Amino acid sequence: MENLEQIERRLWSAADQLRANSKLTSTEYSMPVLGLIFLRHAFNRFLVVKDEVEANLPKRQGVTRPITKEDFTRKSALFLQLESQYEHMLNLPSDKDIAQAIIYGMQLIEQDYPTLAGVLPKDYQIFESDLLKSLLKTFNDEALRTASGDMFGRIYEYFLMKFAMQGAQDNGEFFTPPSLVQTIVNLIEPDHGIVTDPACGSGGMFVQTSHFLEKVGKPAHEAVSFFGQEKTAATIKLAKMNLAVHGLEGRIEEGNSFYEDKHNLLARADFVMANPPFNVDEVDAEKIKNDPRLEFGLPGVNKSKKVSNGNYLWISYFHSYLTDTGRAGFVMSSQASSAGHGEKDVRRKLVETGDVDMMVAIRSNFFYTRTVPCELWFLDKGKPTDRKDQVLMLDARNIFRKVTRKVYDFSEEQLQNLTAITWLYRGQQDRYLGLLNKYLNRVCEECTIIPLDLQSFEKNLHDLQTEVLTFLETVPKTAEKLPDLTAALQEWKTADAAYREDRQNLVQELANYCNTWCPSVMANNEWQHQASKAFGPLSEKGKGLGKQLDLLYKLALRILDIAEKELDAKNNADYDNKAVNKLRKELDGRRHQATEQLKLAVYFYKQVVWLQSRFPEAKLQNVEGLVKLVSRKEIEDNDWSLTPARYVGVAPKEIDEDFDFEETLRDIHIELAGLNEDAAELALAIQRNFEELGI
Repeated sequence: MENLEQIERRLWSAADQLRANSKLTSTEYSMPVLGLIFLRHAFNRFLVVKDEVEANLPKRQGVTRPITKEDFTRKSALFLQLESQYEHMLNLPSDKDIAQAIIYGMQLIEQDYPTLAGVLPKDYQIFESDLLKSLLKTFNDEALRTASGDMFGRIYEYFLMKFAMQGAQDNGEFFTPPSLVQTIVNLIEPDHGIVTDPACGSGGMFVQTSHFLEKVGKPAHEAVSFFGQEKTAATIKLAKMNLAVHGLEGRIEEGNSFYEDKHNLLARADFVMANPPFNVDEVDAEKIKNDPRLEFGLPGVNKSKKVSNGNYLWISYFHSYLTDTGRAGFVMSSQASSAGHGEKDVRRKLVETGDVDMMVAIRSNFFYTRTVPCELWFLDKGKPTDRKDQVLMLDARNIFRKVTRKVYDFSEEQLQNLTAITWLYRGQQDRYLGLLNKYLNRVCEECTIIPLDLQSFEKNLHDLQTEVLTFLETVPKTAEKLPDLTAALQEWKTADAAYREDRQNLVQELANYCNTWCPSVMANNEWQHQASKAFGPLSEKGKGLGKQLDLLYKLALRILDIAEKELDAKNNADYDNKAVNKLRKELDGRRHQATEQLKLAVYFYKQVVWLQSRFPEAKLQNVEGLVKLVSRKEIEDNDWSLTPARYVGVAPKEIDEDFDFEETLRDIHIELAGLNEDAAELALAIQRNFEELGI
């Protein structure tokens, strides 16, 4: 999984380039492409299981029993007839109809597996033959031929995300960003019983639940049962394919959740997770006025006997599905938490049950097709008596990572830190301290790698210096620019000497730190504060050494520039231009690797500081602008509002002492790349329009 992001980007770029050269829209293109990823994964899994099965087939009278479909089912794999195998399609002769071959292969799979009947895409005739061949080759990438199921699952999710960003499938509403799904899963911890999503889209909540269960060591097929509902048949196909790619099964029914509960889940669900459509209007009140799921009544009906906003219908439904100990987590429009009139009445009744557990505010730009902010609601019917009168208000709008010019998300550590706050709220101090211990151990692990990366940089720097000094010996002492080169070399040697002294001191101090504080078993809060405090000065020295690495690299480039441009080194027989260019490129890579390794140790230290500075006693406390534990009386005094910002206040402005120029420059590059992509897409669209007009 180490290079997964690079693989994802490469595959997407290749596939999207093919689309750009066709007349297909993202919506037309998305399902067939996801179908090919499905086939590639199914074939990989088939080959692995086939080898395992063949190695253990029983023999009778010297004859080996033939392989059966059941052999594969027992190992959570699809049995593929020859015509359904990816390799067969890839190697078809040029005169064969590839589109028809893929369609036939999909049909055979559906015949063998009735749960996939009508699910797999078969609209491959819309592709030109050359384009289809190119797509098959794209997904025959070397990295995919030996890829695991988890890698395929993540690539499938990545393509779903990218199609959502391009507006495929009804404006991308079928896809909930992974960061929000992970936050919901982390906070409600769906580890048993019935898990339902009444607006399941492409099934992301179920897939993320399986990832969570994998981490805690519980097989998804044994721990939970997935029940989903979705109103769009095409989206249900996406979900079923998504589950199949991840080796999961679930019951997903077609139906409008406003009017029907296909699974009869009233008071039966252990966990409810959803990202329902926001602010849906014109829901027919007459059809639902006696719905048992509306225990708090209708949120407000207009003169046309329509519910003017469906947000509180969803909220009521989610609450009604829960068992007496069930938990729910869902995405909701920011407008809902302070909405008035009939919606406020429903919200008041909901708060009075004591089942509202947590509210989390999310900033704008977390969705791929919408820029609006949102909030995550968490309900818990099994809250302890001492928390029934309380709601945790968490404002996470200042916590984010910029992914592209238009899209933000949470880093893995940001997700863990938010989750850690909820652990303190639930009195699970041991889990909170366990996370800090994990971070401190990561600091130690990254520190042990630093000396190795520094040595690689230094060796490369020495080799480059040797090449320049060798050339310098051949330069006539009367050369006009020789003093410039000599002065630059002297500056380089001075900087190098200072660096080596500081490096030696830092490496020794890091070793001393690791000997004193690593490895750490579970430790108490006081010990963790001491460990964190001890690393503080090393953090500053690490940042300083990173700047020295950058300086040495820049001085090296300056020396090479003088040698090549002013002293014509490239035309000197004693100057190995090829070797110098190779060393120059390697030096940049090793400089980057060493500085990033220094930053990595500091990064995990910063996670410790972020939590300890806000919760020094390892206990929940109110933090201005971030979190506050609110009583029901305070909510009542605020007109029953559940908007976190109304309670937590405004975070004090922090001075960024660690301003990262490279990170800022990266953000600028991200924005520029996004603008360039937009410009290219617009130019292509204009060109197509002109061609269609015959101009």
